[in-house]
Amino acid sequence: MLNDAELNGRFLGTISEDFVLVSETLREASYQIRKRGFSEYPIFPITKSEIAIGQLLIQKDELALKWNYYTTYLDEFVQRKLIDPENLDIFMDAYKDPDEYCCLFVVDETFTNFVYIPYPED
Repeated sequence: MLNDAELNGRFLGTISEDFVLVSETLREASYQIRKRGFSEYPIFPITKSEIAIGQLLIQKDELALKWNYYTTYLDEFVQRKLIDPENLDIFMDAYKDPDEYCCLFVVDETFTNFVYIPYPED
């Protein structure tokens, strides 16, 4: 569940380029998920193709992005058995403050992992 620094660096450039453009939308979605009581653990799956995790929030073609952005939260990952319920404590301990960091679940052909990226300072 923890970030793999070597692999994250490989994708960090393209993720960061997109993130600058979508960070406020993701921050607001994270806030709404928590405010409405859905979950304290919002997760934003991103992929270059379509996936069946979460709801599509931003399609890459809409803003000339490299990644599609989906929105979901911890419960769906547990229901789909992407996170073992016995390892929830590990995930929750590793999860960073959602007011400061965005939890991305990067899904690519050669890399699938959680990446925490800080929201830009206001």
